[in-house]
Amino acid sequence: MTAPTEAATDYTLNELMCALAAREIKDGDVVFVGIGLPNLACNLARATHAPNMTLIYESGAVGAVPDRVPPSIGDPALVTGSLQVTSMADIFQCFLQNGKIQVGFLGGAQVDRFGNINTTVVGPYDAPKVRLPGSGGACEIAAHAQRVLIVTKLDKRAFPEKVDFVTSHGRRVAKIITNMGVLEPDASGEMVLTSLHPGVTFEAVQAAVGWTLRKAEPLKTSPLPSAREIELLRTKLDPQRRHIK
Repeated sequence: MTAPTEAATDYTLNELMCALAAREIKDGDVVFVGIGLPNLACNLARATHAPNMTLIYESGAVGAVPDRVPPSIGDPALVTGSLQVTSMADIFQCFLQNGKIQVGFLGGAQVDRFGNINTTVVGPYDAPKVRLPGSGGACEIAAHAQRVLIVTKLDKRAFPEKVDFVTSHGRRVAKIITNMGVLEPDASGEMVLTSLHPGVTFEAVQAAVGWTLRKAEPLKTSPLPSAREIELLRTKLDPQRRHIK
């Protein structure tokens, strides 16, 4: 990860997470993305170092260039400037299962120490405390995207040692970008803290996960957003502050 120069001095944690996620996208990548911070990160990457990246949405838009921040996956802004608008079946069969997706963004109600994601139930499957929406296309993205990125806030309930149900396997999760730091898998697949955001302690991160967290040596400090990235986020990409506030 290479941070742009001229680091910003005024930024929110969401802006930091967005910038870190954007820097994980390479020029030319095909990215399977939803709405929210991941979508914003993709558009930030395209506006900075990855002008040739391609966005693909589950709703069927390929190569979209949204002219505003979409509030939902069904928003017509997602087809603005698209190369193609096709069926969900074609998105999964022709692009995802055909190995055409370099990066997939995922999230869930629970993420465990091996990056497994739960979007099915909280509690026992037969008698859950909460029944969640299910996989949607998440398990296919987790299986077929070359790299999976998770952008989310750390919380002990959301980061147990073991998820209540493995909806999506964590073997392709490359990074978990959080509001406290960044986790990456080691050789065994266990998520290890590799960088801390400025002002955050290791103890604070440990208190927000449900397992004995290990840290990389040396433990890095997360690079700050650049002044240019903050300017783009606030004036062009998310001027209404829907996601970066």
